[in-house]
Amino acid sequence: MDPAHLLQIATDLAGINTRRPRRADLCRAVGTTYCALFHCLARSCADALAGGPSHSVGNRPAWRQVYRTLEHGQAKKRCAQAPSRFPKEIRQFGRRFVALQNKRHSADYDPDHRVRKTEVVADIEDVRTTITRFLATPVGDRRAFAIHVLMKARADA
Repeated sequence: MDPAHLLQIATDLAGINTRRPRRADLCRAVGTTYCALFHCLARSCADALAGGPSHSVGNRPAWRQVYRTLEHGQAKKRCAQAPSRFPKEIRQFGRRFVALQNKRHSADYDPDHRVRKTEVVADIEDVRTTITRFLATPVGDRRAFAIHVLMKARADA
């Protein structure tokens, strides 16, 4: 999935009714904004570890395997633990990933959670910027982050 397309869907949902979007539309926009981050990270991991999906036909299964390896809970945990050796743009991506996953859970599962259009729109724009800055970091740093996010941490490593 293309993160830019997901952010456009979130923007459309947040602005369906220019005055007062339905709560369900705003909640869905929160979830879709988080999905943009998730799919950006999945694609980045796959590209960094298996090369791009179009580099060769035979590479597609390996690329897809890496893409599908990313798990929401593990990614959140590892993003929260991103060491200072990573560039600030990668650490910022990790912080936004954790924050948006928490917001998505509240929007999806808490019947009393209030969702404000202004906050959703601000999150969409912040995620757009966060993704742009993350993808501008050197591929070696993104590869190291992919390993950090996907691999089980060992106490002796």
